[in-house]
Amino acid sequence: MIKVYGIKTCDTVRKALKFLKEKGVEFEFVDFKKTPVGCEKIDEWLQKVDINTLFNKRGTKYRMLKLKELDLDEAGMREWLCKENLLIKRPVIELEDGRVIVGFDPERYEEISG
Repeated sequence: MIKVYGIKTCDTVRKALKFLKEKGVEFEFVDFKKTPVGCEKIDEWLQKVDINTLFNKRGTKYRMLKLKELDLDEAGMREWLCKENLLIKRPVIELEDGRVIVGFDPERYEEISG
C-alpha cells in the first residue's frame, strides 16, 4: 500500500488525497503533526529525490524561521528538514515499488492509479 505524508490542513495534500480517493487508490495517510518523521526517513527520501525538491522554500514555516537569511547548503537544509517537518514539501508519496513523488502532480499520479 502506498503512504502519503503531509498535514490535513494543507490544500495541496487535500487535492492529492481527493485525487487518490477518486481513482480508488488505497493509501495510508501519515500526518506530520501527529507522527513526525526523523532523519532516517528524510535520508531515505533524499536517496530518491533532490533536496531542493523536498525542501519547501515557499512555505510559511520557511519565512517564519527566516531561513532565507541563513543561505543554507544541502547539509543545512537536511538538518532543518529533520527537526522541522513542516519544511518538507507536501505531500510526499511513497509508492509500493520504492519510488517517491513530492508535491501534487496529476500526471505522475495517473501512473499510481493506472
